[in-house]
Amino acid sequence: MTDLLSFFTDPWQLPFMRRAFTVAAVVGLVCGVVGVYVVLRGMAFIGDAVAHSAFPGVALAYAFEGNLLVGGAVAGVTTAVLIAFVSQNRRLKEDTVIGVFFAFAFGLGIVLVSTRDSWTTDLSSFLFGQVLAVDAADIWRVAAMGAVLVAVVLALRKELVAVSLDRETARAAGLPVLPLDLTLYVVVTATIVMSLEAVGNILVLALLITPAATARLLTDRLWAMTLLASLFGCAGSLAGLYVSYANDLAAGGSVVVVLTALFVVVWLLAPRHGLAAKLRTRGRTVEEEQPAGSPAPTRTPAEVPTGR
Repeated sequence: MTDLLSFFTDPWQLPFMRRAFTVAAVVGLVCGVVGVYVVLRGMAFIGDAVAHSAFPGVALAYAFEGNLLVGGAVAGVTTAVLIAFVSQNRRLKEDTVIGVFFAFAFGLGIVLVSTRDSWTTDLSSFLFGQVLAVDAADIWRVAAMGAVLVAVVLALRKELVAVSLDRETARAAGLPVLPLDLTLYVVVTATIVMSLEAVGNILVLALLITPAATARLLTDRLWAMTLLASLFGCAGSLAGLYVSYANDLAAGGSVVVVLTALFVVVWLLAPRHGLAAKLRTRGRTVEEEQPAGSPAPTRTPAEVPTGR
């Protein structure tokens, strides 16, 4: 019992772990809320595209010794705005436009990085995350940014859901589809940039998508999905840090592994939409379709129980 208590309390004795827990909790909560609209829209690809489109901005900021997060934010927002505008053309599907800009941005980032002779800790921390190195200023910045993003999403939740479910109907109803698209893209971009220190550019999509996808398996109600996604994101991030601390593993990767493990458990055991529930439903359906009094199916010798 003492060992279990120490497992939960010892990390909090270290200042850098307290800061890491705080940032991870805030980032997990915000990603859960914003991720709900990404999952409902079926735009996981935009999260991946924006995350990678931040790469050339980071590489450019690195080359000129600027702030990496600012460079990533500028590049990500620019790409998101371009995608929103170009995807208004009805001859091009949204995922097609995303693919074009995603490939271009990542290719540009590779070209820019190739002009440097070596990688540094700053650039690698952008790619893989450095949540254990955050300071007090980072905590306040993430908390303020997260509060603004959650407030924007909750204020526009009905409009965002309408556009996510049926863009043409929303347009016919008089909703400003393009401004709403721009708002959602910019919010997703800001959320991704805010999360880079926690899990890095490579793994940030999992933090944005996995908690919301897990919640989607448990409920059909928007408010419940939002609450569950934020809870899963926050709790999964904290649990991942505990796993990282106890086993001396990479923090960002541990967070993603824990969130994915939670998704798999829910996918298997969800009361209505889990694999086990679907198998039970299928079994009852087969029994109901079997005519009453019909002879039992014959078994081959290999199928007959031996009784041993």
